[in-house]
Amino acid sequence: MTIRDWTVSEISKDLHAWLPPRRGWGLANCGLLVSPRTALWIDTPYDPVLAGAFLDRSRALLPEGVSIDRVVVTHGNGDHYWGAGVVPEAEIIVTRGARDQMCFEPPPQQLHAMVFGTDPDSPLGGYLRRHFGVFDWATTEPVQPHTYFTGELELSVGDYPVQISALPPAHTAGDLIVHLPAQRTVFTGDVVFASTPEQPGDHPVHWAGPLGNVVSACEQVLETGAEIFVPGHGPVLDRAGVRAHIAYLERVREAAHTAHAAGVPAQEAAHRLIAEGLGRELELPERLVVTIGTEYRHLDGTQRPDIVEVMNQVATLAHQLKADD
Repeated sequence: MTIRDWTVSEISKDLHAWLPPRRGWGLANCGLLVSPRTALWIDTPYDPVLAGAFLDRSRALLPEGVSIDRVVVTHGNGDHYWGAGVVPEAEIIVTRGARDQMCFEPPPQQLHAMVFGTDPDSPLGGYLRRHFGVFDWATTEPVQPHTYFTGELELSVGDYPVQISALPPAHTAGDLIVHLPAQRTVFTGDVVFASTPEQPGDHPVHWAGPLGNVVSACEQVLETGAEIFVPGHGPVLDRAGVRAHIAYLERVREAAHTAHAAGVPAQEAAHRLIAEGLGRELELPERLVVTIGTEYRHLDGTQRPDIVEVMNQVATLAHQLKADD
């Protein structure tokens, strides 16, 4: 599947979504809200090639003389943020909490060097090359946000209101949701990783937590009264789809707490949960070790580990799961 197969679809009046045609690490959904005078992006693709394709498709939908003036970034992970360099004149808006995530994650060129510089015959090197080798950040410079906020922020795109809400730490330390009341739509960022029977997705991965905060964020999404929900990854959902995702999160949380109380290490707890068939239809089950490990750290009161250490655990579990087949 080539980049020519990637499209931008209208999901409500003057609102369009870039929905990658396949799942996987780094393949995030993005939004475009258009008015006669200005336009807004919600998140950006991961690297300049994908971001440039999204920009080309966006320009085809813009009225003459209109450009992408602002970019709202739902959180600081690079797959939602690093493509902002293709719209250098746009104002970039993030939460103050997103600063922590931007410091936690390796910058683009460092990640590029790690992906292509780690021994591809090692579990970590092979995993990174397999899942991140399709992206190119060799010359990508970190993009600095222009506007930081806490609490609530209201914008206008033409006559359309845009209501942005910062969240307590959940997927990352600096998540937000974007509610577009005129379009009855919420862009949830990665507090929701979507899946439907028709379009199975991937297992969520949460870096900050605790899972109780992720569940609360999903409930806040529903409290907007919206009917259309664009997740960070996966297909567009209705209200029932968000409730199903909450049920998944609650099952993971219950299993993590039970395993922690029994003294089961996080990696073994993840392995057992996968063997029990949780999310059997979902891809990337090894990511459960991140989410369960995050929950364990809250239960233990410990600090988050280095991201390379976390990815080592992910790659090791993926290797074990392959050996189990």
